[in-house]
Amino acid sequence: MELNVYNKDGQEVGKKVTLNDAIFGIKPNDHAIYLDVKQFMANNRQGTHKSKQRSEISGSTRKLIRQKGGGGARRGDINSPLLVGGGRVFGPVPRDYSFKLNKKLKQLARKSALTYKAMDNAIVVVDTLDYEAPKTKNILALISNLKVAEKKPLIILPEPNKNVYLSARNLQYVNVTTISELNTYKILNAKSLVFVQAALDGLNQLLKV
Repeated sequence: MELNVYNKDGQEVGKKVTLNDAIFGIKPNDHAIYLDVKQFMANNRQGTHKSKQRSEISGSTRKLIRQKGGGGARRGDINSPLLVGGGRVFGPVPRDYSFKLNKKLKQLARKSALTYKAMDNAIVVVDTLDYEAPKTKNILALISNLKVAEKKPLIILPEPNKNVYLSARNLQYVNVTTISELNTYKILNAKSLVFVQAALDGLNQLLKV
């Protein structure tokens, strides 16, 4: 697939880039995408949830009612889970939700997500992207000129650029990342991908193509 290259003003610069079929033209694997997104979201969980069990409740340990003959449950002291204010049975405890995925599977998931974006014609390429100072209006002008303002764009840089990051920080629907930080969740969460041309070249090395 060939795409025109645009400048920051949304004008064609007279060049075309060819998307690598080994990245943007594979047969998508939905299960690989599911596993990669699941891992990304699981690894972001803090896992600090906690509820108090019976032994952790502050209260008297005196047995409230006799063991038999009351017609009710053997609830013991006031910390019983059967009573309001008592401990919780099998409640949540702090845990680590992260899990491991093979590198090749993660690469397959990213290629599959990029293929879906290519199939949807949701990829735009700009020649360069650099600003002398961070200004939100620069990014607003960029996405307006490229006609992706209503498409929740993800701007993909070849390397970190502080001015671009700061320019887009106040725009909730615009995200900026580098190719080294690009993952399946970010790709799918965006409705359009705005690649800096140099970032496309870096994808080949990143995804081992």
